[in-house]
Amino acid sequence: MDKQMNEEITSGYNELQQVQMSIKAAEKMVGTATISMDPDQLQQASSAVADAQAQLAQARANGTGVDERFLQRCEQELQTCSHQLTEAKQ
Repeated sequence: MDKQMNEEITSGYNELQQVQMSIKAAEKMVGTATISMDPDQLQQASSAVADAQAQLAQARANGTGVDERFLQRCEQELQTCSHQLTEAKQ
């Protein structure tokens, strides 16, 4: 029997839970960055939002166990984060 090694890191969370956790992390980073208005923190928060958006897009593409309302709520939360960052940077 051939065994293939799984090169992905598994954390015990399914894909949708991973998306949710990345969004929560991005929200916290955005909150901290917009309070401090530190340019480095704002950039890191932007990266966290982009990473969460990429994870969300991947989850949507895979479509396994997808709850459309959950995905729409995730998109709305990320849009709110993006808007908050845009306002802070102006």
